[in-house]
Amino acid sequence: MKNILQKKYLKFCIISILYILVVFWIGNFWFLIGLVVIYDLNVSEKVNWTFWKKRHGKNSAFIEWLDALIFAVIAVTLINIFLFQNYKIPTGSMEKSLLIGDRLFVSKLAYGPRMPNTPIAIPFTPNMIPGSTARSWSNLIILPYKRLAGLGRVKNNDPVVFNFPAGDTVVIEDQVTSYYEIVRSTARDIKQREQYLKDTSKTDNYFLSLARKEVWANNHIVYRPVDRRDNYVKRCIGIPGDTVKIISGNLFINGKPVPENATQQTDYIVTTNGDMINPKAFERLGIYRADQIMISGSEYLLPLTRSAAAALSKFTNVTGVSPVVEKYGQFSPQIFPNNPSFRWNEDNFGPLWIPARGSVVKLDTSNICLYERIIGVYEHNDLKIKGDKIYINDLPVDHYTFKMDYYWMMGDNRHKSSDSRYWGFVPEDHIIGKPVFIWLSTDKELSGLRSIRFGRLFKKIV
Repeated sequence: MKNILQKKYLKFCIISILYILVVFWIGNFWFLIGLVVIYDLNVSEKVNWTFWKKRHGKNSAFIEWLDALIFAVIAVTLINIFLFQNYKIPTGSMEKSLLIGDRLFVSKLAYGPRMPNTPIAIPFTPNMIPGSTARSWSNLIILPYKRLAGLGRVKNNDPVVFNFPAGDTVVIEDQVTSYYEIVRSTARDIKQREQYLKDTSKTDNYFLSLARKEVWANNHIVYRPVDRRDNYVKRCIGIPGDTVKIISGNLFINGKPVPENATQQTDYIVTTNGDMINPKAFERLGIYRADQIMISGSEYLLPLTRSAAAALSKFTNVTGVSPVVEKYGQFSPQIFPNNPSFRWNEDNFGPLWIPARGSVVKLDTSNICLYERIIGVYEHNDLKIKGDKIYINDLPVDHYTFKMDYYWMMGDNRHKSSDSRYWGFVPEDHIIGKPVFIWLSTDKELSGLRSIRFGRLFKKIV
């Protein structure tokens, strides 16, 4: 009996020490109350905390299975919150660095795990119940942002998994496109119709207001807190305090050119002498059938790495391989900050400074469009613009001090990536973790064992 009691106390001490270390890591000492539960589970046994099964005696097979399921759900949930999470690449925005069908091991410890904003939720369902449009989480409890200590910080060129910043408001009927781009696109359509009717007296805000009403009237709109927004994976191009600039598709950080990744892609026009390129050649170069767009009988539009472009240029039936580059000064309304005062496009962008926590920016009506989403949405202020005056929380201001760090993310597949060029900065509270390696990869264009890319299994992500 004494020996049994000693073993119980030893087990209690080991579990308690580990538990106390976790409580100090979390920083919420109310969790120390849990030591009472740990003591009772391992020593006193006064309360049957696992009420669904007998503490002593034989349980039915169903109860044993239920107990194992409950333990597995709790264990995997805690692992997903604090240690790592699985993530599957759904689109080609990071090709050829990451391929559609890659399944990633994403480390939460790399940058420090976040405590959940919405702790009441159906396990393993990001934002909707599978097969329905019903949300999988409850807003009964919504907690503020808190990140635990991690092993490091986000650095330039890191691949990063994060919550989609523009995914706070979602059109259920078109979840691929940002709600804000849907509104802007609708506003442009309305404006075009009214200009056709020779009415040019209305402001852009007037058309945006009409567009919001139209989008809300014709669709189902939902709000999602930070941890329930869709997961994206991109490469961190700029960290807090950096200045980003793109000139003719060439990236510069703080005025210095950024070397191109070997796996980075951009769109090329490939011209032939009229003969089609052998499909086997595309397969060898890793160009999917879905990416092969024929413009005419002798022209292809293809996403290519530099090495693939060089290889194609040597084909006997290829007469030209030219990168697709938007003209400097050509305004693209889809590009952040979606304002004609900044005549930017996906290949010519910036310079744009990335805010850092504690830094101060001077504000006026010429640059407020760059930071209004940060101030009003991400940092929860009441921002209003009246004429040439800016008000934050009803006070007139000409400067602002940032509360969080921000990041600039871009996909390696430059012309096939919805990234910061389209929706702006990524706040630090949206950062999920760092993909470390690929644990499985499957090719959607093949079947059976042939679909498994064995050469990519357990490949380190760089």
